[in-house]
Amino acid sequence: MEQDLSYELAFGTYEDALRMVGAKCEPRTAAHPVSGARIQLFAAMVRDGNRSYWDAEFARQRWGGLLAPPALLMGWLIPPPWEPPEQGSARPPVASVVLRVPLPGTTFINAANDVEFLQHIVEGDLLTAVEELVSVSPEKRTRLGVGHFVETLETYRRQDGAVVATCRNTLFRFTPGAPS
Repeated sequence: MEQDLSYELAFGTYEDALRMVGAKCEPRTAAHPVSGARIQLFAAMVRDGNRSYWDAEFARQRWGGLLAPPALLMGWLIPPPWEPPEQGSARPPVASVVLRVPLPGTTFINAANDVEFLQHIVEGDLLTAVEELVSVSPEKRTRLGVGHFVETLETYRRQDGAVVATCRNTLFRFTPGAPS
């Protein structure tokens, strides 16, 4: 059975969107712990020879395990595009909070992203993230079109409950066209 991974935007008014501020998505837990193989594959792809990604003994003594590159933070929770039915998760993927914000606007673009690491993420950590709607701006007119800035905060925890990172993301939800 094929799983539909497409999502649709929710439509509504600015007032509808404001009522959603503070809403959180269900926690999303990675399908697998942080993997040394993925750390090294990523480091190889970007040709990063950082010893913390390659030397298991050094990394174990320094960090407690191979260190996860910061650029992989969001990647740990991306589900594989396909799994055999007997391996697949019983839970469907959780739609991002930003997709559920009822606003006018037919598309969105990422406007800003600010990530803060509070603790090191190492091989073996199992990450869970919760996304929260922080704010929705009044209508703005830009060169892209008319729309609203939507800010979310994603909090990443490891298996012991410790917060390891936060990601503040701002998207612009708009209808393309010349501003009036």
